Amino acid sequence: MPWNDNAGPGPWGSPPPNDGKKDADRNRGEEPRPGAPKDTGGPPPPVDLSAIAERVVARLRQIFNGPGRPRAIAVSALVLVALWGLSGCYVVQPKDQAVVTTFGAYSRTASPGLRYHLPYPIEHAEMVPFTSTQSLDIGGSAGQPVPDERLMLTGDENIVDLSFTVQWRVSDAAKYSFNVYDPPSVIKDVAESAMREVVGKTALTPILTNSRGQVQDQTRRLMQQILDRYDMGVAIQSVNIQTATTPAPVLEAYRDVQRAAQNAQSAANNARGEAAQITQAALGYREQVVREAAGDAARFNQVYEQYKLAPAVTRERLYIETMQRVLERSNKVIVDNKGANAPIILPSDTFRPRTSTAITTASEEAAR
Repeated sequence: MPWNDNAGPGPWGSPPPNDGKKDADRNRGEEPRPGAPKDTGGPPPPVDLSAIAERVVARLRQIFNGPGRPRAIAVSALVLVALWGLSGCYVVQPKDQAVVTTFGAYSRTASPGLRYHLPYPIEHAEMVPFTSTQSLDIGGSAGQPVPDERLMLTGDENIVDLSFTVQWRVSDAAKYSFNVYDPPSVIKDVAESAMREVVGKTALTPILTNSRGQVQDQTRRLMQQILDRYDMGVAIQSVNIQTATTPAPVLEAYRDVQRAAQNAQSAANNARGEAAQITQAALGYREQVVREAAGDAARFNQVYEQYKLAPAVTRERLYIETMQRVLERSNKVIVDNKGANAPIILPSDTFRPRTSTAITTASEEAAR
């Protein structure tokens, strides 16, 4: 065939005369042949691309117009068909799944490994990350905040500066590819909307202190419900609050409010303590009065029982005991004037009120 004929020119035309001779002569230390261009040591002449293209076209015409033209065309067609068929081979990585479409319509989902689909434009395979967890930041990072996403209104009409991260993964590659346009953007919008709804039902102080876990869990559940209604094929794994603070312009006012709330709580605690003390004292006094009344009633019943048995004796005893209680607290002077002619002079402190100690002493002496 023409491209196998060594006697004729090569596929790209006849080689230039003296091709390689000049270098060989120089290597052997020989002078160039007479008539050969001299090597001046300058840059090589520019390549004539148009001449090369003309030689290539001429050679192709010679091949396809020669006696082996049908065979050359058949071989070329077979090679092209083979290459087109092999273009359908593809590899699905372990972390991915491939969504195969036939003329743009969903056909099947391919698992990891070496796979094949009909060549383009019949079928096409799109790789979707399936097992890997993806993260989405709402509110920006610490160095680059996004105020429009961070500032949220709380349930008690305060403003909180909040940023959070959503971790999610694809649960259904076909739904993820076809049911929603631009899924990451939709997930971001849903995350911001769900967080604003949960924060709008929660007071500021719990968000800043001990209720972050509850807010995160409620936001994750609400996001999953919304995405399930969209049938996106996405599973929300976690929602993590990164920062939750009071905005800088109102920080000092918020601190004043916190101090006032603490003072109010302290005053309320003190008032409750005093109220408890007064209540306890009142209850103790009531119990004392009741017990004393019960004791007096019991003593009266005992005396009454004795009175029924011996009325005269009991009456005299009651009289004596009563007079003892009355007279033991009064100052008494008993004067026996039998055989006395001189006036009686009493000490100056005779009629002073007697103290409890003196009364006790006198009672003890009387008892003796």
